[in-house]
Amino acid sequence: MNELPERFNFAQHLFDLNRDHAKRTAYIDDRGTLSYGDLQDRARRLAGVLVDAGLRREERVLMLMHDTSDWPVCFLGCLYAGVVPVAVNTLLTADDYAYMLGHSRAQAVLVSGALLPILHSAMALGPHEVAALWVSQPTQTLGKGAVDLENAISYAEPLPAPAATGPDDPGFWLYSSGSTGKPKGTVHTHGNLWWTAELYGKPVLGLTRDDVCFSAAKLYFAYGLGNALTFPLSVGATVVLMAERPTPDATFQRWVDHRPTVFFGAPTGFAGMLASPRLPARAQVALRMCSSAGEALPADIAQRFKAHFGCDIIDGIGSTEMLHIFLSNRPGDIRYGSTGKPVPGYDIALRGEDGGTVADGEVGDLYIRGPSAALMYWNNRDKTRDTFQGGWTKSGDKYVRDADGYYTYAGRSDDMLKVSGIYVSPFEVEATLMQHTAVLEAAVIGVLDGEGLTKTKAFVVLKDGQAATDDELKTFVKDRLAPYKYPRLIEFVPELPKTATGKIQRFRLREQEARA
Repeated sequence: MNELPERFNFAQHLFDLNRDHAKRTAYIDDRGTLSYGDLQDRARRLAGVLVDAGLRREERVLMLMHDTSDWPVCFLGCLYAGVVPVAVNTLLTADDYAYMLGHSRAQAVLVSGALLPILHSAMALGPHEVAALWVSQPTQTLGKGAVDLENAISYAEPLPAPAATGPDDPGFWLYSSGSTGKPKGTVHTHGNLWWTAELYGKPVLGLTRDDVCFSAAKLYFAYGLGNALTFPLSVGATVVLMAERPTPDATFQRWVDHRPTVFFGAPTGFAGMLASPRLPARAQVALRMCSSAGEALPADIAQRFKAHFGCDIIDGIGSTEMLHIFLSNRPGDIRYGSTGKPVPGYDIALRGEDGGTVADGEVGDLYIRGPSAALMYWNNRDKTRDTFQGGWTKSGDKYVRDADGYYTYAGRSDDMLKVSGIYVSPFEVEATLMQHTAVLEAAVIGVLDGEGLTKTKAFVVLKDGQAATDDELKTFVKDRLAPYKYPRLIEFVPELPKTATGKIQRFRLREQEARA
């Protein structure tokens, strides 16, 4: 594949690709539609706003925004101006935002009106001050220093030319959703966005301008950014955006009303939808393909989804550090229960504790080499060196490769259990428990018995109106896995602790057990 030119601005790249169909719909949100021509015009005007406010190349702008058409306008406007957008999760605390403001040294903020109160709380917690604050869709009277984003864009002149960035210039930041410790500011380039579209969005997913894309994962996630901006805009497709939480009912409404052809979700979401009594009939939707990432997709969920909708779920794994998916199933080559094979353009290695390559059938630590890797974690040299090792990126995941070249998830490096001297994957036990008709979700951790030996314990969430006993579930697992893998202890709970991205926080369960 050809290398990128010395001068490359990703926003301008998208504008050039879509110049000949300016009237096509780029985005549909709860307010209406935005054409490709208007997207370019508004983004260039936003770039003008930033430059007129004194923002300079590579200075950071915090983006705390819900998924409306203003989000891509602001993100692309920042890229066009050579300013670095720092896209952050909208579900965090004021303490989190105070940390991110100070850590990123953001010179300005773009914020949704509904999130302005928590931003003000965050700004009051620390000494960091911002020079400018623009508010999208204000819900209250704006305070001192805040400006209505719509007014600012309407009165601004479009920036006449993009910043003279290169493919390796810092383009944007995403904060990792690490399970412990402070989030890490992950620095990505203009070129990284292009690589993910060229290596995954086009050749693997096969997106075209006729597709309508809808992502449950929000734009501030690496996964959602590819799903709802990088990939569809690279082929001229249409995107459905949803500001509210992706509950089953909210998702179903968009499926029926806007008829997306490609849906991007996560295993927890697919499980919740399949358990809903309001699951739409196949004839009510237009889905041709679904994508899943975030956690490994249990085969049972994928099979039940396909049986209902006649639609495959393409399971893959990506990371904030690699920007999008690098290991994936693909249309026409799906092995449910596995994460598929390496995406062409990426190299995958499984390494043992000694750093050497493991044989097929053995569990190893997953390393990735590819052109979309982040530059670094901002102001965190130790973590950067630990994760980015030469050309390789350490994922923190453990995998097994079979003789046919398919990779199967075996848990996080810090979640693997060694029971009676043998590694047990919590995910394998969880996926088996979830095959039981009464089980909605499950999480498995290791607990120490009276002799200091590790035993497996499962925390199980049952479906509404369903019942099961611990003996019943233990027998269920024993009948399907090697006997040593069944959970010795089972606790029924109303819900599982999760990150804002929907990933199960097994460390919270371990902390809970330590206190018991």
